[in-house]
Amino acid sequence: MGTNSNERIRTFSVAFKQEKVKEIETKQITVRQVARFYNVSSTAVYKWIRLYSNLHNKKERVVVEKESESYKTEQLLKKVAELEGILGRKQVEIEYLNKVIDISSDMTKIDLKKKFESRLSNGSSKT
Repeated sequence: MGTNSNERIRTFSVAFKQEKVKEIETKQITVRQVARFYNVSSTAVYKWIRLYSNLHNKKERVVVEKESESYKTEQLLKKVAELEGILGRKQVEIEYLNKVIDISSDMTKIDLKKKFESRLSNGSSKT
């Protein structure tokens, strides 16, 4: 398919392309209508949109996620935070009780940890 010397090469100005893109964005006309009326491919019109559209951000990535997935993620993060708080409080409680045992052992001169650990390991606790 060579070009005849009689064929005219058409070019559209930037202002024209911007105007048509704006009309498409405001739904005054469709891509297909622009392509048919001005005898250009719809691919060319989409290229104009990509180049001149204010609504079409070139470097923006959209993540599609179900609403329920984001809700579940949020709820799980809350649960993790709650459990971490409980774990932290339990750790403080354990450290406090160990300190009480240490102080009591010092005051009574009896190693309470050793005494109770041996009972627990033998399984001979009195009930």
